[in-house]
Amino acid sequence: MNNEQSPGAAGQQAATPGGVSSTDLRVGVVGIGWAGQQHLKAYADLDGVTIVSLAGMEQDLRDSLQAEYSIPDAFADWEDMLEHGGLDAVSVAVPTFLHAPIAIAALERGIHVLSEKPIARNAVEGQAMVDAARKAGRVLDVAFNHRRRGDIKALKEVIDAGGLGRPYYAKASWLRRSGIPTLGSWFTNPQLAGGGPLADIGVHALDYALHLLGEPKVVAVSAATHSELGPQGRGGGSRYSAQASSHPFEVEDFASAFLRLEGGGTLLIEASWATYRETDDQLEFTVYGTDGGAELKVHGAPFPPVGQLRVFTDRDGESADYVPQVLPGRAHDAVVEDFVTAVRGGEQAWAKHDGSLALYRAEIIDACYQSAREQREVRL
Repeated sequence: MNNEQSPGAAGQQAATPGGVSSTDLRVGVVGIGWAGQQHLKAYADLDGVTIVSLAGMEQDLRDSLQAEYSIPDAFADWEDMLEHGGLDAVSVAVPTFLHAPIAIAALERGIHVLSEKPIARNAVEGQAMVDAARKAGRVLDVAFNHRRRGDIKALKEVIDAGGLGRPYYAKASWLRRSGIPTLGSWFTNPQLAGGGPLADIGVHALDYALHLLGEPKVVAVSAATHSELGPQGRGGGSRYSAQASSHPFEVEDFASAFLRLEGGGTLLIEASWATYRETDDQLEFTVYGTDGGAELKVHGAPFPPVGQLRVFTDRDGESADYVPQVLPGRAHDAVVEDFVTAVRGGEQAWAKHDGSLALYRAEIIDACYQSAREQREVRL
């Protein structure tokens, strides 16, 4: 392969009218924690993709992953990785405060970007990322892996087929009992993380809820946040790990938000890292429609590949409730595959993948935090 080729050029030149690359797509991964490892695995399973670079601070783990995936180049610093060049696309799987600087630097070099969620600490940074993607004419995708669950896909098919009529109320939640990602880590510092569970896992609930409901516009939010257990040193479970430091607990440990949707519908979002409830994580979605309702419960941690999905409806005045057939989803494998497909799709596909959907999630989360601070409804 021509080493003098400009970054991002291979993905562009290799695209055929059918959107299939005729040469390997050269990718790199920044971040070697759990999320970064999911990206590595997903890329390694795809034909026509070569992982050429890896960046991460933990040397032993970095060396191990470099050997496991036969990656030619590994760096401690992401800036050195981008400066080294030779990349068509990069995954950004690092603490939230680094999403914007890494993504923008990559996009300015003509490199396509797949970032972990949330898009950034706030909508201002997210907008800068979207602007950079549009200016560069490159893909910016954000990893919302829970919408790729098989049970959510099955429910989406029911709703889109009109099986519930017109949905008018929904509730989405992700609740933990002791799931603060290490007390004293960057997760508990709003300047580094952007927020607590609402920004961390609540954004997943918001994403799959709006996805299921057909992307309705949010017109107003009324939210409340609580910080009760974390400041007392409680709620940090051993399963959730992050590099510990001396950061005080300055974010919420529970949040709820009531969203008014265009057309009169409503959506309730709940997210907790630490709440006195049953031990295992619970991911839920409930929806009520004019012709039926549905309930999804995904109980246990780590989450099983298939939750309990039930649809409630009637026929000729009699109950016709049923359990849809559900197959396991593909989570990060599907996220990465969709990203690679978009990159190989050429400029027409790139323009549709500019990060704007993830930016809209950030705008809603920002409005929720503003509502909680000012104790009032905030209109978008």
